[in-house]
Amino acid sequence: ETNYEPELLLNLQTSYEVLGLKGRFINLGINHQSNGRSEPLSRSWNRVVANFGFERDNLALILNTWLRIPESDAEDDNPDIDDYMGYGQVWLYYLWKEHRFGFMYRNNLHFDENRSTVQVEWSFPLIEHVSGYIQYFYGYGESLLDYNARISRIGLGFIVKDW
Repeated sequence: ETNYEPELLLNLQTSYEVLGLKGRFINLGINHQSNGRSEPLSRSWNRVVANFGFERDNLALILNTWLRIPESDAEDDNPDIDDYMGYGQVWLYYLWKEHRFGFMYRNNLHFDENRSTVQVEWSFPLIEHVSGYIQYFYGYGESLLDYNARISRIGLGFIVKDW
């Protein structure tokens, strides 16, 4: 499954403080996410997004929020995607030496049919411009095709760093 996510964002650099965290940016824009497949395997949605970035020492917090742009019943190939993906997610990163630890939490905020998603990741140095990467994912929306299926996955890989 290959998912595409073009977006148009207005990035505003900020400098304010909230609860001891420095507000660093606000992104406002439009986001399209799709898997590029034809029916019956097509999945896509369009969203208005607002993202907020905060820092404190080696800690970074990113709040991603979205609101789905409604589609007609004839055009909508995943009408219940909000029930699984919710309206936002929280990313927390901690940098220690050359290691990066990440945690993502997403929840649909439906108390009757609550669906949460968690992703934990770690990147660590291997050689000069390459880091190793380990990721654990549990929840919904790991891919658009199976957005409504609970998935548990472990991923291994590498990251090519800036030259």
